[in-house]
Amino acid sequence: MQEFNEQTLTLAAICQVSNLVQKLSRQGQIDEDDFTTLLNSIMVTSPQNTLEVYGSEISHLKTGLETLVSHLGNQAKQKDPEVTRYVVSLLSLERRLSKQPKKLNELGDRIEQCQRQLAHYDISSDTLISSLASIYSDIISPIGTPIQVAGNPEILKQPSNQHKIRALLLAGIRSAVLWRQVGGKRRTILFSRSKIVECAEQLLRRI
Repeated sequence: MQEFNEQTLTLAAICQVSNLVQKLSRQGQIDEDDFTTLLNSIMVTSPQNTLEVYGSEISHLKTGLETLVSHLGNQAKQKDPEVTRYVVSLLSLERRLSKQPKKLNELGDRIEQCQRQLAHYDISSDTLISSLASIYSDIISPIGTPIQVAGNPEILKQPSNQHKIRALLLAGIRSAVLWRQVGGKRRTILFSRSKIVECAEQLLRRI
């Protein structure tokens, strides 16, 4: 069950990224706590356990767990194909990344640079968000088909929103790496869907 717990948490984090990307691109606003949790997750590179990546609190992934339940559960009315597309795209980009050791090393080096910046800047400062966004643009984006973010053109035109979206997508890749490390596979979503949903519901009850 521990394995399912960890897979559910990492998948919930990818769902949280997808939910926030959609909200930001459509409304120009997102929950700052949810955003900070995801930014911090990029910086935790040697965790003792999966939950530590997300600040050691299940509540930090509440939005993601709720999104997971509404998209993988049986309430078809709440499913949003756009959020699902973001989740699938992040998992497939990470799969390509995992086959490119040179890119992975580059990614590790760039994240280390950001960790050093943390001594001088807050994680949600424009400086760090911009650094994380450029890692996504330089390393992740060229790997495969770029993730097309739909939304309000006026909101998407603003550089600060573009940086936030790219930083979020980088956090999505971070969680997709973890998802694979804890045994998550495409077939897990296909064949163990009900178990993952059940696990997410149990985690939500603990919040």
